[in-house]
Formats: sequence, C-alpha cells, structure tokens
Amino acid sequence: MITDLPTVRFAGLDPAGAETVVLLIEPELALGSQARAIDKKTGGQLTRAAKSAGFNGKRKTVAEVLGASGVDHSRILMVGRGPSAGASNQGLIDLGGQIMALLQARKSAKATVVAEGASGSLDANDAADLALGLLLRGYVFDRYKTKREEGEGAPVRPAITIAVKAPDAAAEQFERRKALADGVTIARDLVNEPANVLGPVEFAERAAEVAELGVEVEVLDAEAMDALKMHALLGVAQGSVRPARMVIMQWFGAENRRQKPVAFIGKGVVFDTGGISMKPAKGMEDMKGDMAGAACVAGLMHALAARKAPVNALGVIGLVENMPDGNAQRPGDIVRSMSGQTIEVINTDAEGRLVLADALWYVQERFKPKMMVNLCTLTGAIMVALGKEYAGLFSNNDRLATWLEEAGAATAEKVWRMPLDPAYDKEIDTKNADMKNVGGPYGGACSAAAFLKRFVGDVPWAHLDIAGTAMGSNRSDTNDGWSSGWGVRLLDRLVQDHYES
Repeated sequence: MITDLPTVRFAGLDPAGAETVVLLIEPELALGSQARAIDKKTGGQLTRAAKSAGFNGKRKTVAEVLGASGVDHSRILMVGRGPSAGASNQGLIDLGGQIMALLQARKSAKATVVAEGASGSLDANDAADLALGLLLRGYVFDRYKTKREEGEGAPVRPAITIAVKAPDAAAEQFERRKALADGVTIARDLVNEPANVLGPVEFAERAAEVAELGVEVEVLDAEAMDALKMHALLGVAQGSVRPARMVIMQWFGAENRRQKPVAFIGKGVVFDTGGISMKPAKGMEDMKGDMAGAACVAGLMHALAARKAPVNALGVIGLVENMPDGNAQRPGDIVRSMSGQTIEVINTDAEGRLVLADALWYVQERFKPKMMVNLCTLTGAIMVALGKEYAGLFSNNDRLATWLEEAGAATAEKVWRMPLDPAYDKEIDTKNADMKNVGGPYGGACSAAAFLKRFVGDVPWAHLDIAGTAMGSNRSDTNDGWSSGWGVRLLDRLVQDHYES
C-alpha cells in the first residue's frame, strides 16, 4: 500500500474554466501571455494587486487575487518564479513544492498551474520537473488518523492540471518523475510506519512487492542466514521475538543480463532500543526510523524498475530488531561474521554496522558488483559534524565519491566527503578479536566507516551515513514531514548519469 499522492495531468496552455489559477511571474513583474490576458480581462487587477502587495516576481514571493471581475477564476495566485535564465531542474522542483504548499494551505481541491513565464511556455522537461515538486510536497502520512475535521487539520490532495504548450510531451517526460515520486513515497511510508506494524517480516513483504514490476526478489530467513554464517547480523536480532530477514532485489534492465550490477545495501533495524546498552527513553520513539537506509533501497529499486532503467541493479537490505531480551547479545560477546572475521561487541547500540558487515560481504562475495553504496542511519556523530543539511560520505574510490557529490548537488540531497584514514581503522583493533564494533570517544562516524571498510574488499564502495537527513530532517520546499525519503533521488540520479547503458 503506497500513500496516495495528488493527481497531476497536463493540458493545453489556456486555463479557461479553472477555479484556482496559479501564474508564474518573473522578476520586475514580467507576465506571460496567459497572465497578460487575464490581467486585461480583469481591467488590470493583477498588476494593481501585485503593486499593492509589493510583489515583483522574486523567488518565494506570492500575491493573491480573490473574486476578480471579468474572469471565471475564483482565486488567482501569482507566484514568483525568479529569473528564468539559468533556472535549474531543482529550482523548478522546489517551485512545484512551493505551489503545492500554497494550495494545501488554502485547501484548494482543484487548480490549474499555468507553466509559462514572460519568456514563454516551459518545455516538456521543465514542466515535468515542476510536476515532480508538486507530488513530493503533496505527500501526507495520515493513515492512522481515524477522525478528521472537515476544517482545520484535514489533509488536502489537490487535483492539479499543468497548462503547458506541449502537454503530450510533458506527460511523457513526467512518467519517469512519477516513478521517482512513488519510490520516494515508498521510502517515506516505510520510515513513518510504527514498529509494531512494521517488523522485519512485514518489511520484507513490503519490499517484495517490487516483484510486480519485474524485479526478481529473494528473501532469506534466519535459518538461511545462519547457514551462510551471518552471525554478526543474527547477533543483533537474537534479543527479539521477531525473526531477521534479508531481502535481495535484482533488476535486470541492461541489454546483457550477465553485466555486473550496481549494488545498493541498506541497514534495516526496524526498531532500535540499543539492546543491553539501552538508549535513554527520551526520543526513543524515533528509533522506528532506524531502517531508513533499507527504506531508501526499497524505494530506489521501485523507481528504477518502474521507469525501466537500462541498468542491472541490485538492492539488498538486512532487517532486524534490536531488543534487550534475556537472549540478547551482551557487551563483551564475540561474534564471527560471514567473512570469518571476529568482532568483539563493546556496545550493543552500535548494531547497524554489524548488520551491514554481513550484508556487504554477502553482496561482494556473491554478486561481484561493479560498485556498492550502502546507506544507514549509523551514528549520532555524523550529526555533530554535519548537522541535518548533509549526509556523511565515506568512500574508497575518488570517482564514485565525486559522482555522488555531483548527484547530491543536482538533487539537493547533499553529501559531504569525510576521511577514511588508517588512524580510524586502528581505533577498532582489540586484543580479544579481529576488531571491536566501536572506536574511541571522538570521530565516531569515521571509526564506524573504517569498520565497514573491512567487509568491502576491492569493490569501489561508498558509505552514506544518513542519520541526520533521513528522519526528523529539516523541512524543505519538497518535504514537510518527519520522513524525507532521502537518498532515492540522489541514487537514481547517480545511476542515470553514470551507469545506464
């Protein structure tokens, strides 16, 4: 079940008959042809209202006219587009999000957005980007609200028509964006779900729904993982009555099915109490989102398959619950990972890296991918370093790191490269085993990355620590919720730019 998004369709440029009309206005109050026509019909009410409000078309400014004479539009919103020259794709996506926020605030059930500025109608790609922004901001997670007042608090999912010169071409370009919006929605839904509803088994069942799009799905249960000697992952799960799962999703979109895949691996701790090293009670409810990395991978695989991306892609997610049962893993326990390397568990709340250790080794050992990217809400330390604006990027490959930085800049899902220095690796040495699962008191995000690197081999690899960006993240033009769905757009862009055949 995917949360319903607002509906978007494309039609010709004339907005006649629309109850609510949104006009894109460029700086110095530069009007497009449709805006000029409406202004003329109303006897200049648009320009008079704009001047009275001090509106001149700058970004993120708005002027509104209600009940204008001479037209059948009950509401006209003039939204500052900013200068059209040099406008980016992300700028148009953000503009779409801004428009959706305005419509939701006014509870507009239907609206027509005239995708035209003073320099002419938006082209098909630009109109499709505008539509993507509308959908992303239109997300509302309210499935557990049994009562909604018709007035304040009721969700609004407007039906929107985008009036554009080439509606058929825009609709065709929009198909890829719709697949992407659905992938983001899946990731947001999974992170927003309460942990009593979404355990490892239920998460695996949700992820497996991507098989409907042609993705080949395999689910490993605890017995299968035990046979593979995934005792680092299973050690995290042993305190919970809910059994662990691993989901393997393979999309064969390249012409050659045997071509090496690009691989994405997600941490899926459906709830993290910290185990025996228990977290403080304050804010623990947010630990239902400790599977945001796995959620991103599930959403990404949906997006790639739905848009039929010409690439072989692999998504692997390790799903566990970390609980303080009498059978739970203890500080001081030593576990043997699938790689054969032994790990002394100093802190049971450093559990995500144990899950990823076996998942990363399994992927590089079985599938021999051309590259791997893992995502995880791994450390609070990364938020100390970067806040909630950037995800931490660690990589053993400069080219892959650069490509991720470029994709982050293009999608506003920003990453900042952090060091993988031998000094951090030395911090996880221990006299009792091959390594321990935590380092010293400082640089915790870096020593965690060094831990993961021991399970990667020679494969080009990047680790994204998304603790600050995936849940409880900063609000933006395209996201007004607790779960951002962070990473789906970033990785889709990475694949599109560099790995599609």
